[in-house]
Amino acid sequence: MGRVRRLALSAAFAFPLILTGCGSEPPAAPPPPEVSIVTVQGQAIPNIIELPGRIQAFRTSEVRARVDGIVEARLYEEGSDVAAGKGLFQIDPRQLRASSSAVQAQLARAQATAANAAQVVNRYQGLVADQAISKQEYDAAVAAQRTALADVALARAQLDSARLNLGYSTVTAPISGRVGRAQVTEGALVSASGGTLLTTIEQIDRIYVNFSQSSSDLLKVRRDMAAGKLSLPTLGRVEVQLVLEDGTPSPVVGHLDFLDLSIDESTGTAALRAEFPNPGQTLLPGQFVRARIQAGTRPDGILVPQRAVKLSPQGATVTVVGPKDVAVSRPVKLGALQGDRWVVTEGLKPGDRVIVDGQQKVTPGQPVRIAKPAAAKPAGK
Repeated sequence: MGRVRRLALSAAFAFPLILTGCGSEPPAAPPPPEVSIVTVQGQAIPNIIELPGRIQAFRTSEVRARVDGIVEARLYEEGSDVAAGKGLFQIDPRQLRASSSAVQAQLARAQATAANAAQVVNRYQGLVADQAISKQEYDAAVAAQRTALADVALARAQLDSARLNLGYSTVTAPISGRVGRAQVTEGALVSASGGTLLTTIEQIDRIYVNFSQSSSDLLKVRRDMAAGKLSLPTLGRVEVQLVLEDGTPSPVVGHLDFLDLSIDESTGTAALRAEFPNPGQTLLPGQFVRARIQAGTRPDGILVPQRAVKLSPQGATVTVVGPKDVAVSRPVKLGALQGDRWVVTEGLKPGDRVIVDGQQKVTPGQPVRIAKPAAAKPAGK
């Protein structure tokens, strides 16, 4: 009986506790996550297009043999800078000098023949007037004189050619620039008909950068210009900056000087070229660079902080605060990165509220709470 009484008392005390538990309210929902936002504003921003490119010498000259002969000496130091007209190679001139002397002798002989023919004509002029000789003999003398004069002109031209070839025995630099390695050594036989390559000179105090842009990108640029979304300067005023292979920007600034008006069928791109000064000759032909083209200005461009953009293999997205402060994920199309901000070409419009901080706590479709901007600190604090 005592045990039954104790069980009854325990049940009596437990029953009110069960009733109290059944009547309790569910726990309150957590507050919306707090986020920081930036309100997108349209502004004039530079339209920067970044493309890979290769450096090319401003001028390149292949130095080739213009006469046949044996190379006697190299007259320059490989890899040095030379001025136009500087001697580079000496080809054995003895055969050329002998040929020049032979032609000079032929000229002297032709001049002597012409002088004699002139004397005959002068003598015949008086005789034909007195009818001492026939008109036919006089005409033959005049023809002989003309032939002799033609032989003089021919010999003089041959002498000029021989002297020109003799001058070619000393191979000189056609342009100023940095001369490369010699392609022949002393004792080598060079040929004018074969155009034996002796060396190469590259002028690099200025350089070109060659790059290309896809036809689809060019079409988009033209559409933006037609729609007033982009204003471009004239070709020679488009600035270009270089980023070197290690990621450092080059201090020199160049300008576009060539835009091909046709599309390469094999690559689907159009060729572009920019010209740059090269002080100190630090930029070298063949070097890989990235060209940042200042392709005009977008009057109503949009910039968002870099940390507000999520990048994935599917593309770039930002999270915006929509109506009723609900988070919405929105895909965007990015332009160039300017400092710590992305240029957004599609997907945002002025007035959109983009989440900058706290987006890792946000799920699309979830309400958010916008943090109040921090008060500015007084000066000197």
